Parts: sequence; C-alpha cells; structure tokens
Amino acid sequence: MFRNLIFDWSGTLVDDLGPVLEATNLVFESYGRDPLDRDAFRRHFRLPYSEFYQEFLPEVALDELESRFRPAFHDSKAPVFVLPHAREKLEWCAAHGIRCFVLSSMHREAFHQQLEEFGLEPFFEATYAGVVDKRKMIHEILATHKLDPGATAFVGDMTHDIETARHGGISSIAVLTGYTHAEPLAAVRPDITVPDLGVLRSLLGRTTTAPRPIATVGALLHDGHGHVLMVRTHKWSHRWGIPGGKIRRGETSLDALRREIREETAVELDNIQFALVQDCIDSEEFERPEHFLLLNYVARARTTAIQLNDEAEDFKWLSPADALTLDLNHPTRVLLVEAMERGMIPEMESFAS
Repeated sequence: MFRNLIFDWSGTLVDDLGPVLEATNLVFESYGRDPLDRDAFRRHFRLPYSEFYQEFLPEVALDELESRFRPAFHDSKAPVFVLPHAREKLEWCAAHGIRCFVLSSMHREAFHQQLEEFGLEPFFEATYAGVVDKRKMIHEILATHKLDPGATAFVGDMTHDIETARHGGISSIAVLTGYTHAEPLAAVRPDITVPDLGVLRSLLGRTTTAPRPIATVGALLHDGHGHVLMVRTHKWSHRWGIPGGKIRRGETSLDALRREIREETAVELDNIQFALVQDCIDSEEFERPEHFLLLNYVARARTTAIQLNDEAEDFKWLSPADALTLDLNHPTRVLLVEAMERGMIPEMESFAS
C-alpha cells in the first residue's frame, strides 16, 4: 500500500507523555494556574503547541514558556520508553524496503537524545525535529526525498498530524497510543485509524506486495592471531553467526559493512576481503520467512574488545576449528568453511588493540 512512511515521534513511536505532563504542570504552577490531569491534558493539548499555550497562558511569551518547560522536561524522572510494537513495526518496514522518516515538533536536542538512547536511528532515512508547524515542512520533505504522495502516509497521534498529511496531499494514519483522545482524532477524519502500530503492521502486511530480495552484508572477523569472532543472536534461533545487516538505500556494500559492524560490535575494520555471496531463501533458522542475498566478507578487527548492541546475546573469539563445533547458522558455516579452505584467516599477524 505505502512505500514511504513519515512518523511522528512522541505518542506514536515513543511514550514521553509522563515528563511532558509533569513539565507542563510545573510551567502552569509557576504562573499560578491549576495543573492538568492526564485526561484533561490529552483533551486540550494540540499542535502547534503555541496554540495550546495561547489558550492557557496567553499573556506569556512562547520563548519564556519554553525556557521553563525544557529544563523541567529534562529533569523529570517520569519514564520514557519505546511504545509496544514500535520497534517491530520499524523492523518490518526495513525488511520490506519501506522508507521511513520522522517529522516531530519535539525539541531537537531532546529528540536526538532519545533517538540515540533507544537505538532507533538506523531505521530512518532522515529525521526532522523542532518543527513547530509540521504543515510548513511536509512539502519540503516530499520534494527533498522525491517521495510519491500517492505512496506516502503520515503516521501520528494528533489532529495536527492528520492536518499535516492532508496539507501535503498524502494519506493519514492515526494511532491511539498518544496525546490525543479518539474523539478529536475521529473528528478530523484520518484515512486510517489503528489502536497501535502492531495493528498497522498487520493491516499493511495484508496489502503490501511481495518484497524484492533483501541485500545484506556480513563479515567473518579475525584478530590476526588465528581467532575468529562468533556472535549469537535471537533472530537466528539463538544460533551462532557473524555480525552484519541490511544495506541502506544509497549506501555502498562496503560502507554498509563498516556501519553494521560498528553498530553491532563497536569495531572498525581493516583488510576487508570479499568471500562469497549466498542465497538465503525462507531459512527455517531465521525468525521469519525472508529472501536474503548475503554478501559475505572476511576482515580483520582492529580490536578484540567487543561491545554488543541489543541485537546479539553473546560473543566468542575462538579458533576456526573450534568455531565449527558451535551451533552455527547455515550461512555462517558455509562462509567459515570457504574462508578456511582459501586461507583467508591469517594465523599470525601484528595486532593493535
């Protein structure tokens, strides 16, 4: 149905309503206004947020209000977390070649802090934060990234998001996980309304055409002393394998390899050698049916100090022979045997940690 999705952030992908409400009430109290409870806040808050403050504190300049809100938001101890189904939805988009973007009114610094903290940056081709009125940015995003309006939708939790989609001539998808009650959202008549992103994933999964094969890169890392790195991941049925991932649009395979290894292990690479390409079609070892083209490399790691991200469970440095005794996924076993037979894993080499 859609090849491009533009996501709102707060209330759509991340739940930060707690600190926003807390900070807003601190601002209200500093000017003698009664605080709002969660329900009242969801009924009154709207974007652009200047309109919300104009209703409750019309006598105070917006810059002054922001100068009070931002430190209160930063200091809040209320929890902020990725909404249920959000990460899975983004992973699904990546697997199906759907281009993803963020358009948010959230303060840029706070947004980028959350983006990095939650590890969601790799899912987005571009992000736009600190946009008070999203209607003024939507056409620029469509033009900059050459997005077909007929194949693009804005996913958000507020009436302003629906209005922004309509202003841009794209489809609107309302989610009921955020700042706005269902009644006000229904009043602006979004094209699609879903209770959460899990339902949206199921809905789009029924209407999305079969994706093309997914190009990926991965590397068998060695330390120059005859040891190779094996990592264990839940995606491959908790079997051992190599680090790697999908090639992004506009990215060369080598750039993708360096990025993926850096993200998954915090390691930089030297002496990169292409080993082979493998077809991996609906492997029973992988967590879901997918058609991958696996571009496999062998490379030397600059350090053995590995820092895994949340995609992996464990890692080991061990000899190739010992690695073959592990419960390896099939593509890794094929690569390891190929590298051993071709002498691609040096037994001795100076190593700088």
